[in-house]
Amino acid sequence: MGTQGSPATPSAESLAGSAALVTGASRGIGAAVARRLAAAGARVGLLARSEAPLRALAAEIGGGAIVISCDVAREDAAGYALAAFEDAGAAAPSIVVNNAGAFLLAPVGETTTDDFRAMLEVNLVAPFILARGCLPDMRARGHGHVVTIGSIADRTVFPGNAAYAASKHGLRALHEVLRAELRGTGVRATLVSPGPVDTALWNPIDPDNQAGFTPRAQMLGADAVADAVLYALLAPPEVNVDELRLSRS
Repeated sequence: MGTQGSPATPSAESLAGSAALVTGASRGIGAAVARRLAAAGARVGLLARSEAPLRALAAEIGGGAIVISCDVAREDAAGYALAAFEDAGAAAPSIVVNNAGAFLLAPVGETTTDDFRAMLEVNLVAPFILARGCLPDMRARGHGHVVTIGSIADRTVFPGNAAYAASKHGLRALHEVLRAELRGTGVRATLVSPGPVDTALWNPIDPDNQAGFTPRAQMLGADAVADAVLYALLAPPEVNVDELRLSRS
């Protein structure tokens, strides 16, 4: 697929001239990341299933933000997103932030096969689809950045976390393979793995009233994760921030 324009490699000062794709951008961490990237000068593609919140966010951040209403786990999600960038007269993204995720808490015996598959589809297969689709253009340019939003659950296991932990452990492995394959190409890969983050994903669980859960007031904010993503993106081109693990101080 062709691209429009010839974007500059992001500098250590800003992301001016770059295009970024953020998945799960309708709320929480994704929306916070989109705001940070737009403020740093990037033209941001906002991808999520719900169109209305994406349009509201696009109006808020400006900068020619591109609304991409799409199920991230679709096999053609990457092609659909790249077509949206092209239709908007934007270059293919040199930054991909794989943030979209699903969260399920249930013991193994109460987790259905369909639930387990759905968790893998959104949390693991979808980031693979987006990275695979966007990497050829990044490699051809000799620069780009794939940022993966992980979780404390990509290294630590908790009861009732079988499907989510399996997907996030797999996602960390995917990141490590990408990092190894991309070394020396000019394309970078970063894993940002926060502890509990106060987003709407916790609403059905009500952690404030559940034993063993971190109260929401003690969780990280979505803006803290967005700051970490921006930090990695703004590192000098010769520096790869391999992994950032975030916790509440």
